[in-house]
Amino acid sequence: MSTASRLEHAFCHAPILPLTYNTKYILMSDCHRGTGTSADNFLKNQHLYFAALKHYYQSGFTYIELGDGDELWENRKIESIIEVHSNVFWMFSLFHQKKRLYLLYGNHDIIKKRKNYCQKKCSTYFCTESQKPQPLFTNLIFHEGLILQSETTSCKTLYLTHGHQASLLNSTFWPLAQFLVRYLWKPLENAGILDPTSAAKNYSIKNRTEERLNRWASDTNRILITGHTHRPVLPEQSSHYYNTGSCVHPRCITCIEIENGALLLVKWSMNAKADGSLYVAREVLSGPVCIL
Repeated sequence: MSTASRLEHAFCHAPILPLTYNTKYILMSDCHRGTGTSADNFLKNQHLYFAALKHYYQSGFTYIELGDGDELWENRKIESIIEVHSNVFWMFSLFHQKKRLYLLYGNHDIIKKRKNYCQKKCSTYFCTESQKPQPLFTNLIFHEGLILQSETTSCKTLYLTHGHQASLLNSTFWPLAQFLVRYLWKPLENAGILDPTSAAKNYSIKNRTEERLNRWASDTNRILITGHTHRPVLPEQSSHYYNTGSCVHPRCITCIEIENGALLLVKWSMNAKADGSLYVAREVLSGPVCIL
């Protein structure tokens, strides 16, 4: 199966959400939430992420996660991840109650595509405030793709997925990739050796992956928004391919906002005021790119 076939399959039965001037979506990807150990790449940005999450919830955005939200190649149990990052999943439960939560799976959490996975693994979380289990997700389905579509034919349709479909190893042969990450590259990463097969850590693989994704989007005349490579992409000029970046950059997280019919690439980072006090800052890196 080719990259094109895998991407077409991702959108074959994808849910379709409305895209209007009044709809507000926040697209994030590649959080790689872990279990709180030294291998948990999410830890360094957890406060930035939580601050951004609260902002988007209070501002009425619908949260869409484009895969690799949880690091389930290095870690076996999502229950341990939920326990460590219970504040994040508490926010997710609030989004879910408002029907403003959509979670896609990527290669590192591809196990979520299994039938009844959410019901078996993600139905509750332990609330630290009440000190007892609370409902988390009810009737939530993890999808491979999502489509944002306007009723006006002249407006652009957005196709959202993780982007691992551009890699044979990370899609068709993902069990092998998972084995290598869990038993080979995870121990070596702790020793400072990066995984050379990762699109996020190997620039040659990153470039080839983005070329394939961009080619499919251009050939099919579709707007494709992914994660996977961890490299944010939102050109000011008209383009077919965009990327949210990730939540595990060294000192920031990046994401794409959709508001008022336009795309914005945004960075959240820790800044200092003149008096030396720290605050979480939101900065527009690129855009707006009009889609309506």
